[in-house]
Parts: sequence; structure tokens; C-alpha cells
Amino acid sequence: MSARCQHNHTHPQPHHHGHGHATANPDPRYRRILWIALFVNAAMFLIEIGAGASAGSAALLADSIDFLGDAANYGLSLWVLGMALAWRARAAWVKGASMLAFGAFVVGRVAWGAWQGQAPEPYTMGAVGLLALAANLGVAALLYAWREGDANMRGVWLCTRNDVLGNLAIMGAALGVLGTGTVWPDLVVAAIMAGLAISGGWSVVQDARRELAGERAASKPHAH
Repeated sequence: MSARCQHNHTHPQPHHHGHGHATANPDPRYRRILWIALFVNAAMFLIEIGAGASAGSAALLADSIDFLGDAANYGLSLWVLGMALAWRARAAWVKGASMLAFGAFVVGRVAWGAWQGQAPEPYTMGAVGLLALAANLGVAALLYAWREGDANMRGVWLCTRNDVLGNLAIMGAALGVLGTGTVWPDLVVAAIMAGLAISGGWSVVQDARRELAGERAASKPHAH
């Protein structure tokens, strides 16, 4: 899951019976919107990771990881739709472990930035932050019609809305770097994002482990 969506499973859950096999599919329009959201988030990941490296911005790198997490979220969710709970839990575990790894990477990047003390290029930060804001607002607009749907649909929309707040934080960091000429506004925002990624990844991994343990317990033959 993305750093700002750790407590919401972002795929609409089909109904189940028996041994966890799906019996219903989500609205095909919703599925199409998830595909659009996947491509938008994947494209923004590539743009932000390139811009973050070019501008020397840890906050842009952190936000690019959030876009990657969202893209993986949508992709894995679409892939495991209709599969048994155990497969969805394994996919969630992979997402959570990836978030932990990327969060640790950003923490290292923040530490390196603090040691170097070199301010990032604020105009690139602000411009790419604005582009990311437009991308998330576009996805939020597409998801708006499903904001009152089931818990998972509401979760997807709320996650996208929270991503907008993260983009505003990056733009604020760009203004801070421009105004102070120091690296600290960028590093503070990046550190907050890294912390969210790590706590979110840990939460997702723990949830997935509980679901897998519950599935294994349910599949064991009961003693008479």
C-alpha cells in the first residue's frame, strides 16, 4: 500500500463462500478506473524519481515511492481479484515488505542529505509537486462517484485524497527551500513520508500474516 493508505485494502473485495473462492466481480467501470489509476501512478513514479534524482530532492524521491506503492497496489489488486483470500494476503505481504524496504531507502537518503547539506533545486520540486497534485486530483475526481461505496472503495478514494495533501507538503517544502536556501524543509517532508511508509508497511505485513495464519488454521482438519 502507499504510505498514506496503510489501513485500507484498496481492492474491492468480491463476495466469498466455501473455501475463499470469488463468486462476484466488481463493477466493470470501477475496474477500468483502477486501470487508469494504475497507469497514472506508474507514470508519475517514473517522472518523480527522475526529477528527484535530478533536483537532489529527498521529498520527491519519497513521493515517487508513494506513487510506486499506489501503482503496485492497483496492479496487484486487479491481478488477484477473484483469487482466494490466501493469494490476496500474499500479495499484501509483498506490498508491505516493499514499503518497508523503500522507507528504509528514503531514511538513508535523508541521512545522506543531512550529511551533505546541499539544498535541492526548488523550482523542479515545485513544478513536479504541482504535476503530482494534478495527477492525484484527476484520479480523485474519477473515484469520487465511488466514495460512498463499500469500505474498500471509500478507502481508495480517501487514500487518493490523502496523497493530494502529501503533494501540497512537497510544494510547501519547495517554498521552504527557496526561502531559506537550506536542505532542511526537503528533508523534514521526506522523513515524514519515510516514517509513514515504514509504519504503513509494517501494518500491512502484520495484517497479511494474520490473514495467512487464519487461512492456514481454517484449512486444517478439525479433530472430532
